[in-house]
Amino acid sequence: MPLGRRNCILLGDVLVIIDGALQASAWSVPQMIVARIICGFGIGFISCSVPTYMAEMSIENKERGPEVAFQCIFLVWGCAFVYWVDFGLTRMDNQLSWRFPIALQCTFALLSAIGMFLLPDTPRWYYAKGRLAEGDDVLARLHDCPIDDVAVQEMKEAILASLKLEEKEENKFNIMDLFWDRSDLRVGRRIRISFMILAMQQMMGINLSVYYSTLIFAQVGLSPFLAQLLAAVMNTLFASGTIPLVFTIERFGRRPILMWSAVGLTICMTIFVSMIGAPNPTLTMQWVAVASVIVYNFIFGYGWIGVCWLYGPEIAPLKFRYVGGASGAFGEWLFSFITVFAGGIALQNVGWKIWLWMLLPCAAAVPFVYFMCPETTGKSLEEIDLVFAKESVKNLALANEIIAHQHGHDEKQEVFHREKV
Repeated sequence: MPLGRRNCILLGDVLVIIDGALQASAWSVPQMIVARIICGFGIGFISCSVPTYMAEMSIENKERGPEVAFQCIFLVWGCAFVYWVDFGLTRMDNQLSWRFPIALQCTFALLSAIGMFLLPDTPRWYYAKGRLAEGDDVLARLHDCPIDDVAVQEMKEAILASLKLEEKEENKFNIMDLFWDRSDLRVGRRIRISFMILAMQQMMGINLSVYYSTLIFAQVGLSPFLAQLLAAVMNTLFASGTIPLVFTIERFGRRPILMWSAVGLTICMTIFVSMIGAPNPTLTMQWVAVASVIVYNFIFGYGWIGVCWLYGPEIAPLKFRYVGGASGAFGEWLFSFITVFAGGIALQNVGWKIWLWMLLPCAAAVPFVYFMCPETTGKSLEEIDLVFAKESVKNLALANEIIAHQHGHDEKQEVFHREKV
């Protein structure tokens, strides 16, 4: 990523601002289409760079999960906020009802751009580009210590040792590794997982339920007003589910949260399909269906939003972390498009049976996480390299150097925090 994490986010913000201005002022369909394409590129830059930026700016292993989870709270609460704005503007019958919410996105993109303009790039990106002085400066500022502090030096040496390990000829990435990975650091496998975990997230049906929540409640048998109101309530509870993750992701771990929430999603989706697929649904069955899909959204907000956006950038090697972030975003938006585009048509023509398509990935997510996603909780980004590496690599001097420096950094951080307290 030649532009770096920071500049990619800035570029994404600029493109979203241009998109918002074009759409809000649109008087023709072609102008709307061009604006949407620009927006797609902007969101792509932002979504693949922000989790990577957050993960690489963490100086303590236990901070990384809560920080990315906290960022995802704003991501999902934005959706809930927009639903309430849309719900309020449905009472209007003029052009302001659709131009205002489109223009509103420019405000948040502008705030993001101002904030990112004042921030540096990540120390790991500076080190990967050979810009050691800038990496030292950012690392020292993150630790709030001088560059010659032992904790800062331990972290720097662990990052540089990881870079040396990745630069060895046998560890370099080959495009064929995406299909059959034989590299020592399993780079291809890790990029595949980054793609698959967010692709599976979308195949589980979350964006279908978010985009078409009003239609779903209408098909259950509710009035148009009640369907709109419950859609806003459901998306608010979906956003609420992201909050507990901040406090539990490091306590429970990535794998258990993903697996057990997938079990809960499977149960909720099974109940929902059973209720709406019954030949003669009663009023009670309709409300059970409504309750199950609302609980589904809450569980999804907890288990399959923050963890998925964190896991891909976490497991990708430093040199290819931008590839891991990009492949995850590609999986997210590709299958978001497929499920929303095809799902909307299916809801109109197939009805409730489309939810069987969503039920299967919910169940398949459990074995996928169990067999393909090792635990990363409590490990530094450099140590995660060794989680995926072959046994022969784990015994190399560079690998031992990464572990030694990381453990030294952890001990110094403990002392530093005790002294501050």
